[in-house]
Amino acid sequence: MVKFAHELLGNPSAEELMQIAAVAGLAQNFSAVRSLITSGIQKGHMKMHLLNILNQLEATESEKKEIVEYFKDKVVSFSAAVEIFSKLRGIPVSQGQKASK
Repeated sequence: MVKFAHELLGNPSAEELMQIAAVAGLAQNFSAVRSLITSGIQKGHMKMHLLNILNQLEATESEKKEIVEYFKDKVVSFSAAVEIFSKLRGIPVSQGQKASK
């Protein structure tokens, strides 16, 4: 894998490899700063969390799309995700009941 990555980069010297690593680090920092001043890192993390929950529940792509849209202006939590998923599928969920998947 390292050999392939090295070839992909054009077999850079040690100095060039350090420059590539530095640029990659700066790009990550820029991306983090951009997230902080726009939508926020937590919002992106919660969207990822929501998709993980939906994958556990074996939601279809159309269900995922609809539920992600639903949560665009709402706080994501496991219980809220299970509740909207259950409503979408017509599965009754009593208060305090947890997903069994």
